[in-house]
Amino acid sequence: MSFTVAIVGRPNVGKSTLFNRLVGKKLALVDDRPGVTRDRREGDAQLGHLSFRVIDTAGLEEAKAESLEARMRAQTEAAISEADALLFMIDARSGLTPTDRAFADLARRSGKHTILVANKSEGRGGEAGAMEAYGLGLGDPVAISAEHGEGMAELFRALRDCFPDDQDDETDDQEDEAGLKRIRVAVLGRPNAGKSTLINALLGEERLLTGPEAGITRDSIAVDVERAGVPLRVFDTAGMRKRARVEDKLEKLSVADGLRAARFAEVVVVLLDATHPFEEQDLRIADLVVREGRALVLAISKADLVKGEPGFAARMRSEADHWLPQARGMPVVLVSGLTGEGLDRLVKAVEGAYEVWNRRVPTNPLNRWLTETTGEHPPPAVSGRRVKLRYITQPKSRPPSFVLFCSRADALPESYIRYLTNGLRATFDLPGVPIRLTLREKANPYADKD
Repeated sequence: MSFTVAIVGRPNVGKSTLFNRLVGKKLALVDDRPGVTRDRREGDAQLGHLSFRVIDTAGLEEAKAESLEARMRAQTEAAISEADALLFMIDARSGLTPTDRAFADLARRSGKHTILVANKSEGRGGEAGAMEAYGLGLGDPVAISAEHGEGMAELFRALRDCFPDDQDDETDDQEDEAGLKRIRVAVLGRPNAGKSTLINALLGEERLLTGPEAGITRDSIAVDVERAGVPLRVFDTAGMRKRARVEDKLEKLSVADGLRAARFAEVVVVLLDATHPFEEQDLRIADLVVREGRALVLAISKADLVKGEPGFAARMRSEADHWLPQARGMPVVLVSGLTGEGLDRLVKAVEGAYEVWNRRVPTNPLNRWLTETTGEHPPPAVSGRRVKLRYITQPKSRPPSFVLFCSRADALPESYIRYLTNGLRATFDLPGVPIRLTLREKANPYADKD
């Protein structure tokens, strides 16, 4: 593992937490107090199929030449010179500081490939800081939560681009030996929902072990499928029960492996049992997929058992939008692994969801939509002052993510944000994918004047 990555940034932004997650062990001491890490710490890291050496460094601080802080900085600068790539980390919750800007220049002058990482981006509290990070001029920030493991798939893709070709043996779209770009699809669901049976039906052979017993699948197994002209790489996963019911250590590891497959997938098929659809655990799994930013497809398995029920498909469509409004319009397909019913429709639904997940909307139509939407239903006045919505743009896709520039971002009600999100979904045809809408407040040029 000759490729080396150094994690750098000011104190207390979460460098050691990310280091521990990458090496899979709690090697680095972590505490809320800044300055805990002083020496360089190295470890062997694994992210997806990438293997590399990672260096945890002391927080970068301005200091006098003979001080302890200056010697710590010298250790960090040595790690920068030794590394092939840098993860420059900021705290998305506290936003950019002058120290971040100063050391962003240091990273830029090093000439090393630098990936900007906005840590602590979970929830709405970190969204604004992640968007603010564009101001550092280090490219698109990768929003993660090192503590909770969110955003690791995006970090994997960013790191993959700077690896040498001999290590990068898989592309983001899973290009195989024949040059086919395969969509990464994870199949999730409760135990005994029929995941392995469905994948065997897609393959046309008994590739995966199946049976009436729940919990047969333990590892996440990847198989290549081409059906209806769509090349896929499909991951079978262990069934997911409620956390309180999982006591066996092996089952915990199996579920964790399934969650990892979901985080690195592009489309996730959540398999529901037609005889007991939309149970609480089904909704939890689907919500996890949306929070991870993946495209969602619902497959109602064992459809042969409910074939005689009139209006069943329409009822499933209605219940899906009712129980999962955060991914309204997601494809709902009735399938049967035993009879092969609905398999081509499922593959086409996966292809369509993947296309929507990658969709970008031009800025001009977005702002015309914003003008019309706010004209029909203006944002409510708060404390006698109306919130002004000025400009909207889409900085990234996968999933579609929008930034809305406005005044008094903290005063805009959650209900109005949902109204805007639903409007974006309906107007620009974005069904079944999570939509990220971040509010960004422009600085008041007169704030510091008398």
